[in-house]
Amino acid sequence: MRPLVRLYARPHTAAALAAALLLGGCAQGGGELGYYWQSVSGHLQLMWAANAMDDWIARPGTPPVLRERLRLAQRARQFAVQALHLPDNPSYRRYADLRRSAAVWNVVAAPPYSLQLHTWCFPVLGCVGYRGYFSQAAARAEADRLSAQGLEVDVYGVPAYSTLGTMNWIGGDPLLSTFVHWPEGDFVRLLFHELAHQKVYAEGDTLFNESFATAVGRIGGAQWLRTQASAAARAEAAASDDRREAFRRLTRETRAQLEQIYASKPPPGQDMQALEAMKKETMQDFRERYAALASTWPAAQRAGYDHWVATANNASFGAQAAYDEWVPAFEALFERSARQWPRFYDAVKALADQTPEQRHAALRALLTPAAKDPPRA
Repeated sequence: MRPLVRLYARPHTAAALAAALLLGGCAQGGGELGYYWQSVSGHLQLMWAANAMDDWIARPGTPPVLRERLRLAQRARQFAVQALHLPDNPSYRRYADLRRSAAVWNVVAAPPYSLQLHTWCFPVLGCVGYRGYFSQAAARAEADRLSAQGLEVDVYGVPAYSTLGTMNWIGGDPLLSTFVHWPEGDFVRLLFHELAHQKVYAEGDTLFNESFATAVGRIGGAQWLRTQASAAARAEAAASDDRREAFRRLTRETRAQLEQIYASKPPPGQDMQALEAMKKETMQDFRERYAALASTWPAAQRAGYDHWVATANNASFGAQAAYDEWVPAFEALFERSARQWPRFYDAVKALADQTPEQRHAALRALLTPAAKDPPRA
């Protein structure tokens, strides 16, 4: 069972491709050049593995379950254009069987007494709080390097990523085997999430970008389930959402407790034992509360959560925050836009054009009770 937190991210393929071209396409060398090359070659291999969904559907050897899911993907892709006003382009109209569990593996890191993620800076994308690898071994090697510097690290598989539309001229981002068989509600939510990144992207603001895409996935996914899905799919999604929301509530509370503890950090050179004790107590309490929460969940639905909880650290909590911190604000903005997708996107684009400080202040204002109410006609 996949983890239902920290679902999505994107490696820096568009930036890597540009960098590699500028560097003459050299395939040798380590450091940043080696990183960019693995991004380019990994993405190109993924693109080469993709073929049109109609071709997969027509193949005699395509398993019936996959054939039906690809037809569902085609319907969801059309729904994304017609109902959600997401981009009508080549992305997610082809399918690739990667024969592995993840599209990429992300590395995140944070200091021992902070949830602020370590950042990497790239052309086009700006500075982001993760670094993606097409090789799990390479991701773990980077994690070991960061851990040796005293950082807390996490490595996790990512089922899909977006190249922000930069690859549409050669076929666009393909649908992947890493998530094609997910439950219908989760499947369409991820598809809409990734397409949202092609609609609006604020350079260097991971929190804004991921929260926006998550909001689009949630709202659009609910709209799909309400109008397009079977009763069984709706029931399955409702049970999954209940577990996800309960878990998010627990992690939000734990995150707030950790932030409060770290804010009381003594000056450099002073004893950190009390701080460390409070941190350990909070993490232990988190794990005990999770065990009680999940005790009634079906075993098949717990695996991803169990692994996340067992390995959770500052990097894990910091990465999770990027995907849900501003989601309620974007949901409020959607309501203030009279639930009209074009108006909503225009409002989000206006925020993306502002400075990070300005847009975060605007999002914070949307979280106030008065701001959540749509304007009166």
